[in-house]
Amino acid sequence: MKETMENKLFGKPVIHQEAMRKRIKLLGKKIAKDYEGTDLLIVGVLKGAFAFFADLARAIPIPLEVDFLVVSRLRDKRRKDGGTVKIISNIASDLKGRNVLIVEDIVDSGYTVTFLKKELLKQKPNSLKFCTLLNKPERRKVDVTVDYICFEIPDRYVVGYGLDYKDKYRNLPYIASLDNVIAE
Repeated sequence: MKETMENKLFGKPVIHQEAMRKRIKLLGKKIAKDYEGTDLLIVGVLKGAFAFFADLARAIPIPLEVDFLVVSRLRDKRRKDGGTVKIISNIASDLKGRNVLIVEDIVDSGYTVTFLKKELLKQKPNSLKFCTLLNKPERRKVDVTVDYICFEIPDRYVVGYGLDYKDKYRNLPYIASLDNVIAE
């Protein structure tokens, strides 16, 4: 079979759309059970989490509020701490006394989760938990707790369903591996 441009760029799907749909539905029910009767605010970390966030929000069958923040991590291989994480666009909602669930696309090194936890706890939420579509424990540089995980994956560079390579491929409806890209 002749290799197509799509196969060359995207590789074969690692997680198919139907598998994601099923797992997100189950995760949404678990989150709803855990937060039933509370004031839940879910916060999507943009850009990468946009597709997962939208599907997850629809899968949580309890009243909730949504908000977003944009975070950037400037990587510097010379630094032992992995670089600088900063908030580009902050949450508009007041977190004080709220139950807050941060929704990430992928947790690998743990630097972004560590930074967000430190910064957001300053606003005195009632609770602060983290949810991720993909967890890469092999890449962990700092110890972090991720409360809700859709899929655990090996150390491969993946794109699709919000995740990108050079700001492209976010629109793929599945997760695919770019085997020819070395994870940074």
